Amino acid sequence: MAQLDPQIDGLYRLPLEEFTAARTALAKTLTGEAARGVRALKKPTTVPWAVNQIYWRARSTYDAAMKAGQSLRQAQIATLKGKKVDVRAATEAHRRAITAAVREAAQIATSAGVNPNAEQLARMFEAISLAAAPPDAPGRFTEVVEPSGFDALTGVTPARRVHVEPARTPAADEDKDAAPSMADRAADKRRIEEERRQQREAQEQLKTATRELERARTRAEAARQALDSAEAEVSAAQREVDAARARVKNLC
Repeated sequence: MAQLDPQIDGLYRLPLEEFTAARTALAKTLTGEAARGVRALKKPTTVPWAVNQIYWRARSTYDAAMKAGQSLRQAQIATLKGKKVDVRAATEAHRRAITAAVREAAQIATSAGVNPNAEQLARMFEAISLAAAPPDAPGRFTEVVEPSGFDALTGVTPARRVHVEPARTPAADEDKDAAPSMADRAADKRRIEEERRQQREAQEQLKTATRELERARTRAEAARQALDSAEAEVSAAQREVDAARARVKNLC
């Protein structure tokens, strides 16, 4: 249905309540496989619809979030490979980009009478921006995309730590009777391996906890922005009501 791409894109740019009727109208202009394909198009739920609107109506905001996500992902990969990268700066830039995208998506949605969950919006923008590959059909999301966490870094080989054996001294070579036994060496090896395993686990726990903290901060900021926007809408609506009441009172 490549020749229908512009018309299909147009469906996903529409206000949410107009999608079904427009999809039916488009299908009626087609026949055979093309008509069946259009009728099978899924209507977006609220959150993916709002994300789609950022792609279609605020492309610079969408692109900034995607770029920041890829920069953060590359920084995380570089760190796992043992390179020195400013992950904190990349994380902060990503947080700001996601917050901006959520704020704008919430504003567009509110104007259209739609109220997507701010936390889910943040999680979806985070998921698609940190993915290993860009979405197949940006602007046509129909369901919420969840973050994959560290699964997104599968296949990246962490840098190996090289263990340097201490140099042997002539005195140690001469005093073979005082050298550790094979059993002692095996015990030391097991101890070192266990310490390394525990260190790796601790590092992974730290990475996971840090990532979850950044997610929570992003979601909290997005929720605050959405609340501020909603409160502004309520205040504006209340002023309209008060003005209408005053006009009615004056006419009575």
